[in-house]
Amino acid sequence: MTGRPRHVLILTASYGSGHNRVAQTLAAEFERAGATARVVDHFRELVHPVFDNASRSLYYSILRQTPLLWGGAYWLADQLSVSSPLLVRLNRIGMRKLRRLLLAERPDHVVSVHPTPVAALSELRARGLDVPPHTTVFTDFVAHTQWIYPGVDRYCVPADEIAHDLMARGVPRDRVVVTGIPVAPEFTVPADRAAARLALGLSPRLPVLLFMDGSGGGFGRLEDATRKILEMEEPLQALVVTGREERLEARLRGLADGRESRVKVFGFVDNVRQLMAAADFLVTKAGGLTLGEALAAELPVISFGSLPGQEARNERFAAMAGVALVARSDAQLHRVIAAAMRDPVLLRNIRDRVRLFRRPQAARTIVDLVLTASILAKERAS
Repeated sequence: MTGRPRHVLILTASYGSGHNRVAQTLAAEFERAGATARVVDHFRELVHPVFDNASRSLYYSILRQTPLLWGGAYWLADQLSVSSPLLVRLNRIGMRKLRRLLLAERPDHVVSVHPTPVAALSELRARGLDVPPHTTVFTDFVAHTQWIYPGVDRYCVPADEIAHDLMARGVPRDRVVVTGIPVAPEFTVPADRAAARLALGLSPRLPVLLFMDGSGGGFGRLEDATRKILEMEEPLQALVVTGREERLEARLRGLADGRESRVKVFGFVDNVRQLMAAADFLVTKAGGLTLGEALAAELPVISFGSLPGQEARNERFAAMAGVALVARSDAQLHRVIAAAMRDPVLLRNIRDRVRLFRRPQAARTIVDLVLTASILAKERAS
């Protein structure tokens, strides 16, 4: 590139950890490519911190106490047109500050990893503002209506199936690119399973199950799963990651007390790649980024405890793609784990399917697309 570095504005929102982690991964990749990148939280910085805190608290409360309510709202939003009067009003949230930000920073490109900024940008473009080229990066294996707006120049989606769904909803084929979900750089290089197990104090002879519940923790069924593992007679080892949920971590450490050779409990960790390298299966609720990381690590998944809404849709995708098994109950979790552990052919077949969907270079692919498009746009303008 010549002249000043390309400047990219990345818009996200702190609803779950996945959006922000994808945003930070992309920002780091843009910086490595010689561009500058700024990550902006739409609700905290463009609406108001009080609104951000209150709305996230409400969202998390619904997920914990009445998850079916969230599932119903997610389904209903998928049925509504983005041009409906209700959504047009919602789309204006944060739009005024976003307009000022665009005029002040003059980014060469905008990347959104959450649907609300997508809506606000589309509304600004419809009102005549000269909005820079805009790429939307999907963070779930779902083609949800509220991600699809006419003002988007490019959609980066995790799989061919999602691209087909977008085209079926009227998005032109040349605006859709299958890139995968951006994952951290450590997922782009092979990992040594034996070394990972040795570092974690695991036996090289017994199968290893990794249990995760997202960095926030407390939304899935980790406690149920841990109790079931401790009851099972099958020889295995379990790694249980509770994230930032300290009370859950304390309860699980109490359950595993004296049996740490079978169940090792961790709180928030920064070595997810190492944990995945050591494991034979990942048992998790089906968050989009978690699935993307598991695919990049070539790690088969057992989906357990997925919440209604996007996670249920992610789970359905993973099961239909053949990269995950699904357990709905504690008893079913026992049966699925036992079957997976005693059937090496099943494990091999799932790993073969995982290799068809893994895209560990997603961040680099997206950055290359964005920067190339920015250069071409500048050349056309000059």
